[in-house]
Amino acid sequence: MAKNTNKVAKAWGGVFTESTDAQMEKFSESISFDSRMYAQDIRGSIGHARMLADVGILTNEEFEAIERELLAIKARIEAGDFEYSTALEDIHMHVEKALIEKLGDVGRKLHTARSRNDQVSTDFRLWIRDSIDALDTLLEALQKAFVGRCDGDFDVVVPAYTHTQRAQPVLAPHIWLAYVEKLQRDRERLADCRRRVNTLSLGAAACAGTSLPIDRTKTAEYLGFERIAANSVDVSSDRDFALEFAFDMAQIAIHLSGWAEDWIWQSTVEFDFIKLPQKFCTGSSIMPQKVNPDALELIRGKTARTVGNLQALLMLTKGIPLAYNRDLQEDKEPIFDSYDTVSASLALAAPIVSGAELKRESIASRLDKGYLDATSFMEYLIRLGVPQRSAHGIVGRLVRKGIDSGRVLAEMPLDELRSECDAIDERVYDYLGAANAVKAMKSYGSTAPDQVRAQIDSWKNLLGLASASTNG
Repeated sequence: MAKNTNKVAKAWGGVFTESTDAQMEKFSESISFDSRMYAQDIRGSIGHARMLADVGILTNEEFEAIERELLAIKARIEAGDFEYSTALEDIHMHVEKALIEKLGDVGRKLHTARSRNDQVSTDFRLWIRDSIDALDTLLEALQKAFVGRCDGDFDVVVPAYTHTQRAQPVLAPHIWLAYVEKLQRDRERLADCRRRVNTLSLGAAACAGTSLPIDRTKTAEYLGFERIAANSVDVSSDRDFALEFAFDMAQIAIHLSGWAEDWIWQSTVEFDFIKLPQKFCTGSSIMPQKVNPDALELIRGKTARTVGNLQALLMLTKGIPLAYNRDLQEDKEPIFDSYDTVSASLALAAPIVSGAELKRESIASRLDKGYLDATSFMEYLIRLGVPQRSAHGIVGRLVRKGIDSGRVLAEMPLDELRSECDAIDERVYDYLGAANAVKAMKSYGSTAPDQVRAQIDSWKNLLGLASASTNG
């Protein structure tokens, strides 16, 4: 057998008598993507070293030297003055090798009571925790963009759709707050995920723990973890937190995709409801008149990536036995890609929302088409004592007459309306027309102006925005 003559000695290579094949090194490296966890790796190592000093495995002087050199390595990485090599496999070995080059045996002590299994898990949890916080900030900014439109758009009534058909009239801010609600659920899911992410893996070592007298409570305190994993075998292979994060990001992307779809159609000539800010649109190489909603189309399209990444992670973990297996190296690229995709989409979404303009005249000119007031008319009849099913039929027949004659309900004379129900009186016209139908609403959570105003005020308070104006 040939001796291990690798240019870079493997930290695990003591038992080996053969060099790692070059193709294997290329195939198995992860430094090309996990280098982005350098800050979390260094943070985790400092917390681990501080704990080792607390229990007497390191001296205070050794800990201070390790901390100093780890921070120096971090500075080198951030300055672009750090060389990566596939022979060193991952960010963890790169940092450790650089530390040993500076400190010798003191640097070699850092990995005491730690395996790359629990180290990688800890670094990944720290990275996801930071990423959750960053996404929450972006989601909040998008919520603020929608809420920020509400006062200026409070007087605009628009159609709400079911089955892509005009259904009932609503205030435009009621639509904006619908998106805010979805984004709030996204934030709540992330916060809930963060609680499970925020579990300390360090101390599990390879899979069975360690015989050394470590203090995992101290490590958790230094790294800001809320709880400590109670089973070393479980936490060595646990990636539930990553799958949950992947789902949360996919759900955010799906919400963004639905919004993008709405605004893509509503910006067409056929809808003519909304004007998108041109700085987020592009033109055509052949058609001079085109202003294409490319940013929204890409947000919609990139949703496929995040859903696909979730599927990839589900398949990755579906048959992995206890405890750690190298398959789990494949967990990071899908998470990184989803995070990059979703964070970029959110960063674009907020200025698009803030910069778009409602085309008020166009919306108003066709608002009463589609008989948006039919439900309001029906509920007027119910107030008169007409059973709901009977009222539904009465209004349906009158709508049919309107369609056949090219009239809206508010244009029909009282005698014609009474031909279907003699209980109808002149008060009916207070419920006909889209604007009147909106004013007639009463229920909590509805598009009633006072309900919408209360919700705007509530969201402003929750998001720390200025107090509501008195318009509306």
